[in-house]
Amino acid sequence: MLIRCGFEIELESPVPVPMLLALSSHPEGAGRIIGQDHVHVAPDTPTHRYLDRFGNAITRIVAPAGPSRLWTDFAIEVDGLPDPQIPAARQHPIPELPDCVLQHLIPSRYCDSDNLLQQAWAQFAGVPEGWGRVQAITEFVHRHVTFGYQFGRASKTASEVFREKTGVCRDFAHLAIALCRAMNIPARYASGYLGDIGVPYSGPGDFCAWFEVYLDHRWHTFDARYNTPRMGRVLMVRGSDASDVAMITSFGGHKLTLFRVWSDQLADDLTDAQILDLLQTRPVAEPLVFPSSARAA
Repeated sequence: MLIRCGFEIELESPVPVPMLLALSSHPEGAGRIIGQDHVHVAPDTPTHRYLDRFGNAITRIVAPAGPSRLWTDFAIEVDGLPDPQIPAARQHPIPELPDCVLQHLIPSRYCDSDNLLQQAWAQFAGVPEGWGRVQAITEFVHRHVTFGYQFGRASKTASEVFREKTGVCRDFAHLAIALCRAMNIPARYASGYLGDIGVPYSGPGDFCAWFEVYLDHRWHTFDARYNTPRMGRVLMVRGSDASDVAMITSFGGHKLTLFRVWSDQLADDLTDAQILDLLQTRPVAEPLVFPSSARAA
């Protein structure tokens, strides 16, 4: 499957502002890229790209005073299959876990699993360990939380999502991660492109958050927001929670004035040359309108 992915973000800054941009596809993500998956900045601004401790590609810039435009537009080839389902995947006892996985068992800024221990064990102790327990957590969060951009705020923790029962997609992921960690299941945050491929159109595009759990010697994708296997998922970033992979980390004030994201399936018979020609045209994508609090982190 060929997917055209990209974004256009317009900002306004009163003074030059250093920024870290987590806006590139993950280097470990599967798929051949056609075009350039780099953050472009207008007016022309120097950029520097590096890999953070989670292997995410981060772009450093100093946004100039006044308006700035950030954008990328590329095509990627993915397998076109829904998220794999492995119901027999088993949960590891903690002593069996690899050292590098242990960090995803402990509480983090937004995934305050220590505040949800009692609720998690009361709700899921009777569910068999492994894939079934993670699926039960996913289904619970999907039912428990009502989605809405008006419910998003930068400071919201998993325990607050549990109490308030509202949030945006990152809040669904944070609560599911925290509940998994409370049940001794390693879990980490993930985010990327997820267009309406194979499902009905749901409105203007946005980046999407989901989560990954470590079962049976590998990481598996789960999505509490949609609670159904999806195709066309393109990974951008991973971390303990959203604080590790904020879309824009700015060291100064700025205002977001435009936000558009696209992730659209292309015809399978297009040649690379035809795709490169297509990337020269402006994509069709509706801007997303949301409260500023929902996009603060």
